[in-house]
This record gives sequence, structure tokens and C-alpha cells, in this order.
Amino acid sequence: MIVIKELAKKFTVENPKKLSEQDKKDPRLDGRYFHSVKNVSLRCNKGQVLGLLGPNGAGKTTTLRMLSTALQPNSGSIMIGDIDVVADPVMARKKIGFLSGSTGLYGRLTGRENIEYFGRLNGMNEASIKAKINEIADQLDMHTFLDRRSENFSTGMKQKTSIARAVVHSPDVVVLDEPTTGLDIMAAKTVIDFIRDLKHKGIPVIFSTHHLDEVTELCDHISVIDHGLTSFDGPLADFVALSPNNLHEAFMRALHRSES
Repeated sequence: MIVIKELAKKFTVENPKKLSEQDKKDPRLDGRYFHSVKNVSLRCNKGQVLGLLGPNGAGKTTTLRMLSTALQPNSGSIMIGDIDVVADPVMARKKIGFLSGSTGLYGRLTGRENIEYFGRLNGMNEASIKAKINEIADQLDMHTFLDRRSENFSTGMKQKTSIARAVVHSPDVVVLDEPTTGLDIMAAKTVIDFIRDLKHKGIPVIFSTHHLDEVTELCDHISVIDHGLTSFDGPLADFVALSPNNLHEAFMRALHRSES
């Protein structure tokens, strides 16, 4: 279970005068501080997939980076089961499988070696790493490229390797930041099927996406962030009910809630 309450994060703006006109109009700008996340709350239970939606720059990635312990929040709380992520980030990292927006693979290493490295970082023994890689490679259809150097990988190969690296240690929760961006139809389907399998195993999954068809296919719960605020948080059925015949209109109505 993942529970986030009233999360907030601000960044110092070194020179406000150099900001673009669009940035200057952002309501989150306050003097020398930009409040990327102002007040975000959400909950993802065991066996649920939560779809995190919002415009570019809304604060989704900052929220996920705080959940992953990459950033320290200014206020609010994050709990994974009974682990306080803010108070005990080292223990929290052992519970989380996190895929960022950038793959960041080591190009000179093969796909297998990249995954093995992260398995060792998480304290796995060699036999467990080997077995887990074979299992994931079956699920993500990776065997044809697993032993090639990753610097020559396609976008889909890189993304699959990054996902494998994120879950090799069998985390309690999985957080995916736009996992299907840039993938072709077949690669995207493989990733979607993998997320569905995590759900069937009872693993809570939070993933951000701009693809509303993925939301209706996978998600039990929807959270929408706009200008650093939670503007909608509820079951998929409630989100769809905002505009039953048009998901894009439902999304726009969810955004406008933060303005009311």
C-alpha cells in the first residue's frame, strides 16, 4: 500500500527575471520560490493500478521522485506499508521499483549486465538474479537482445531493460513514469501486459501516462495533478463519469476542478 498525504516541494529560482513569460504566469511561482508540488494526496492499495495524469509540468514527476526518495519533500508524508519514506529512505528504497523518465542505462554493459548490477546493489545472490532475469525476460520478450550491449538498443529495448532493472529485486511497490512513451505498438503492449501481471500478483503500481486508453485498460484508480495540486482522486468509474462518452473531456473537467 502507498499513501501520500499533503505532499509539497518547492525549488529556489536563482534569477526570476530570466524566466519565460509562461513561467512567470504560473501561479506556483512565489518570489524566489517555485512550488512545483503544493498539495498532493493519493492512495494506491494492494493489487491496484493507479493512473497518475496531468499536463506537462503539472508536478507528476516531482511527486514520483519524492516517492522514490530521489527528492526530499518540504512537507507532507509518504508511507509504503508501515515504512515512512521520508524518515527512513534507505529502507524505503528496498521496497520500491522505480522507472524514471530517463532510462540511464550503462551503454557498455549488456542488458543482462545492467540488470545484474542492480540486483547486486539490492543484495541479491547470483542464483536469484539469474532466475529473476530469466523470468522477466520471458515476460518482456527480451531474450533476443538481452546479451547485446545496451548502447545499440532501440527505444523499446532500453525501456524493457530499464523496467527489468527496476523490478529485479521483487519490490513491494512499483512506480513507472511514462513507461510506454516512445514505444511502438507491440512493445507498448508487452509493457502493459507486464503491468497487468504485477496487478494480478497483488503489487501496487503507480504509473504516469498521457495515454487515456492505457488508463481505461489498466487502472482501478485515477489521480490528476494540475499546477501542483490534486484536482481529482477517485475510482476509474468516477473519472469516466465526468464525461462518459469522451475521456479527453473527462480529463479536462478533472483539471478544471482545481480552478473551482
